[in-house]
Amino acid sequence: MKILSTTAAWTATLALSSSLLLSGCSVPAADTASATTAVTTSSASATTTTSDSDTGDGSTTASTISETAQAAQAFLDTLTDEQKEQMVYAYDDETRTTSWSNFPVTFVDRAGLNLTDLSDEQRAAALKVLKALLSDEGYQTVEDIMGGDEYLAENSSSTEDSLGQYYIAFFGDPSDSSAWEVQFGGHHLGINATLDGSANDITFAPTHLGSQPAVYESEDGTEVQPLSGMYETAFAFYDSLTGEQKAELYQGEELATMQCAPGSTCDYPTGTGLKGSELTDEQKDLLLDVVSQWVGLADEETTEAELAKIKASLDDTYVNWSGATEYDMSQGDGIYFQISGPDVYIEFADQAGSAGADVDGVTTSGWGHIHTIYRDPQNDYANSVEQQEGSGPGAMGAGGPGAGAPGEMGTGESTESSDSSGTSESSGTSDSSAAADQGA
Repeated sequence: MKILSTTAAWTATLALSSSLLLSGCSVPAADTASATTAVTTSSASATTTTSDSDTGDGSTTASTISETAQAAQAFLDTLTDEQKEQMVYAYDDETRTTSWSNFPVTFVDRAGLNLTDLSDEQRAAALKVLKALLSDEGYQTVEDIMGGDEYLAENSSSTEDSLGQYYIAFFGDPSDSSAWEVQFGGHHLGINATLDGSANDITFAPTHLGSQPAVYESEDGTEVQPLSGMYETAFAFYDSLTGEQKAELYQGEELATMQCAPGSTCDYPTGTGLKGSELTDEQKDLLLDVVSQWVGLADEETTEAELAKIKASLDDTYVNWSGATEYDMSQGDGIYFQISGPDVYIEFADQAGSAGADVDGVTTSGWGHIHTIYRDPQNDYANSVEQQEGSGPGAMGAGGPGAGAPGEMGTGESTESSDSSGTSESSGTSDSSAAADQGA
């Protein structure tokens, strides 16, 4: 089956990537199989064994930009001329805004090259771009999200053949002195990192991080929870609130619907819930801990600068919450929360359906099926291109307000029926709806 071949290719890619990162040179094809046996779905080993010389000093924006540009050029050097044409777009190409989604790659076309179509050496070089861009923790999060897809492909009832497929594209030429973007993702992942050496700035807005299942077991028996920090920091913030503050924050037991889904236009709704000016200094710090789960993907300097900007406008930022009020994944359908202010927009939305990706004894809906979005109302795509309505099943435009539009489907299967197209992620009941959200 295609799923199995995709999974095998992805496992081999991770193995070869680890070897390349450690040795600094390519691994002969004959050695790939033996290297694969040492790799698990969890990226813990890669995180602990990779030296700073492989990933940069991990502390400055300039070093991240420089080393990512070098890794990107090294990757391009492995490609044919035809592949390069598919890989590199103009910096202001509108495709940049419509080629990422929380729909499977079989429903929404991604830009760039599919890693499963590359040679082992090319795939490993592509992953070195991510390794240079992200912190160790950020890279582990990405690797574990991809591991969840791998787990579903091997263990779930899903037959969605997009599981494990990820694309990489560059918008603009890799450079340490001008602006360009790395776009990487698939179904549960959409990274848009704009790097600008002239301004010494990196932004990850907008970015989609998701996970299904939220907790799974790797091949060596290790428990993997890709987005555990989001749950933990969110409930640390919620539990710090007084009864009066919770009354302002809480919107009800029914999970709210995501307003600004991946790949859709967004008007950044705000003003609902608890205002930042009503928080204590300690509570503001806890809220920034939540935000750091998205903005803290790269080096220390980039993270600190972004958090400082968000903190400066935190008094005018609102937080609202619906669903469970205790961190107990055995009870209820999970949570939804929104953080909306002048410099940050985040939605975390548990999905009420598994979309057909069921595994005996494993939670693949509700708490176990996570979609999120991070955007910057002032600086999406570094203000270099305007978000266009994405493509996808359901409504005519991904940002459309109609039932089933991806612009409203962040909580995905939260309603009981789909629209007439039968492809909306706003339903967990129809077969085609399930197909639209396999592995989300």
